[in-house]
Amino acid sequence: MAVLKGPPSKPKNETIQLRVPQDVKFRLARYSEFIHASPSYVVIEMLERLFRKDVEFQEYLASHERPQSIAEQHTATNEQPQPAMPTIENFSKQ
Repeated sequence: MAVLKGPPSKPKNETIQLRVPQDVKFRLARYSEFIHASPSYVVIEMLERLFRKDVEFQEYLASHERPQSIAEQHTATNEQPQPAMPTIENFSKQ
């Protein structure tokens, strides 16, 4: 057993592009400066807060859960994903 734990894995980030009025962009930039954070951080935190506080959305979300990706399914069951193509090791076992 390791004495130290590895660092927590960071969630995968996705890129989205939004069109906002100039005033919103300006205020986002100023707020980011105000709290010494990136605009991405401000948007992420505000969306997370919105999602947590909206009870009606929580109910909607509960009935519309996103499906797990293949990698998440294997992690949940502690299985190793099988290679899609044969490897040298697989050929030697056949």
